[in-house]
Amino acid sequence: MALAANGYFRRLTRRLTEDIDQLDAEEMANSSQASGAQRACDCSRGEEVTMLGRLRSVEACPKSSNASVEAEFFDGTDAVTLVWIGRRRIAGIEPGKKLKVRGRLGDRNGQKVIYNPYYELSGDA
Repeated sequence: MALAANGYFRRLTRRLTEDIDQLDAEEMANSSQASGAQRACDCSRGEEVTMLGRLRSVEACPKSSNASVEAEFFDGTDAVTLVWIGRRRIAGIEPGKKLKVRGRLGDRNGQKVIYNPYYELSGDA
């Protein structure tokens, strides 16, 4: 009984003193792994990937001939830039939204990127 209480207090202390972003990243990585999705840190250029994570930021790039929507996607292990070419806005694609994405992983200036990914919004934002 004392060991169980000791473990509880250790977890509680960790939760209270650890960085919120770090805890969120760990939780996201665990739920991603539990869903069977791939971890972004394990994926490499050219692979067809399915990942589960959250949008950190979304930016519309409405240049006249190259309209696009770009979002920073984070799954708890690494960030991936999602780019929807030819779009000025996408309903439901907002910072903080949780989604599952699928597409071919590419590389743009040393950063992971997926162009025109298939996505599913998750009910639990």
